Amino acid sequence: MKIATASEMREIDHKAINEFGIPEIVLMENAGVEVVKTIETMIGSLANKKICVFVGKGNNGGDGLVASRHLSNQGAKVKVFLLGGINELQGAAKINYDILCKMGIDIVEVANERDWDKMKIASAFADCLVDSLLGLGYKGELSSSMKKTIGIINEAHKPVVAVDIPSGVNADTGQIATSAVKASYTMTFGLPKPGLLLYPGASFAGEILVSDIGIPNCLLTDVNIRQNLITVSDVRAKMIKRLPDAHKGNCGKVLVLAGSKGLTGAAVLTSTAALRSGAGLVTLAVAETLHDILETKLTEVMTVPLPDLGNGSIGKEALESILEIAKKCDVLAIGPGLGTHEETKTLVQEIILQSDIPLIIDADAITAIASCGDILTKASALPVITPHPGEMSRLIGLSPDEVNQDRIYVARQAAELFGSIVVLKGARSIVAFPDGEVYINISGNAGMATGGTGDVLTGIISAMVAQGLDSHTAAIIGVYIHGLAGDIAAKSGMIGLLAGDIINSIPSALHGAVEE
Repeated sequence: MKIATASEMREIDHKAINEFGIPEIVLMENAGVEVVKTIETMIGSLANKKICVFVGKGNNGGDGLVASRHLSNQGAKVKVFLLGGINELQGAAKINYDILCKMGIDIVEVANERDWDKMKIASAFADCLVDSLLGLGYKGELSSSMKKTIGIINEAHKPVVAVDIPSGVNADTGQIATSAVKASYTMTFGLPKPGLLLYPGASFAGEILVSDIGIPNCLLTDVNIRQNLITVSDVRAKMIKRLPDAHKGNCGKVLVLAGSKGLTGAAVLTSTAALRSGAGLVTLAVAETLHDILETKLTEVMTVPLPDLGNGSIGKEALESILEIAKKCDVLAIGPGLGTHEETKTLVQEIILQSDIPLIIDADAITAIASCGDILTKASALPVITPHPGEMSRLIGLSPDEVNQDRIYVARQAAELFGSIVVLKGARSIVAFPDGEVYINISGNAGMATGGTGDVLTGIISAMVAQGLDSHTAAIIGVYIHGLAGDIAAKSGMIGLLAGDIINSIPSALHGAVEE
């Protein structure tokens, strides 16, 4: 499913109106009707229900005005609070305002303290509140009157339906400047918006419903819309199904280069996750001084000792051995727990330059190229890098907070800059391709905020590549399966969930994604 930015949605509306000849008032009518359906689903019969509708001066407010008419027609006791002057209403919104006036629906143009008191009292006794204040156009700071209104809506603790997007949420980034409406449901039109899916905006959206208001489908599937939502149907269509005569030799071979003193667990998690994700054979290459430890920890994973620096770290002397082993494998996962010794960093850089197989680059391997990220453009195959915001900050020179301010933009720019597939990890991971295409993943949960889950993701993506998926598809499926496995594991509780629990749930996640 495509995801539209605010500007893209405005362009879609413009084309629907001007190229296809659908009158603006028809789209507004359809939107208002859909809002009413959502309210009825939420609170049942509308007869004699008290409903407050908060209306702004734009088309979002017009949607709310249409909803007010239909609510009244179904017997609801509707009170409309208009933020902004009546003279600011234009076009279809003004037409619908005039209709309400002729119907005798109670409209309060909020202008003084007495009006604010009316708003507080009405909200306190309402059965439902409708937020049609700002819509997709909001950016920056809220006006004082808008802050006050949002505060009254939230403090009423009533069911809230937000029209298109909760007021105060940036439609493109999900960021919130000061405050935002806390919705129970968000009825959005045509396509979902990034701000509904990305945090913190996702925390304010409640249940998201995407409604068809009559926009031609060709506009909603335009290839120039470069944001996409990863859905189970997408994953199911792209997954490689195992043939009945499969054997370990044709199910993919993964080489994992990971682990150092004190960080052998990362190597275990990555290599085990690769096996659990369907790879036929997984080999873990590890410093010789740590080899016996890993052999004890792992049963199904093969291990290979590498010449090391005597302290559990590996350096340039291991390069030839790694490249030789890699010739027999389909993909190389590099970085989890690898350590940050200067010689290790040099080794990572040489592997990127000399390896002939696809690379999945994570953790300490990302740190190793922090000062020379352009080296990724010289890799023989398109690399996949999987940074969390802290690792991304080291790559591009922004703080982790700045990275999270606009995750889609940052991931997209990094993918283009480094000529790589970028998986920006976190709540709602982003997969970005060098050509600008972006995918948002919504599987997963807060229980996955624990050490080692990123190592598991590296193993999953590696196994997908090994089994024959291209790196683009492997990254998309990998983040979805990772999150789904986390959701399955969390059924026993999110707090205390371990990375190993996610690994054990991978087969169930794969089964659920493949089976109808």
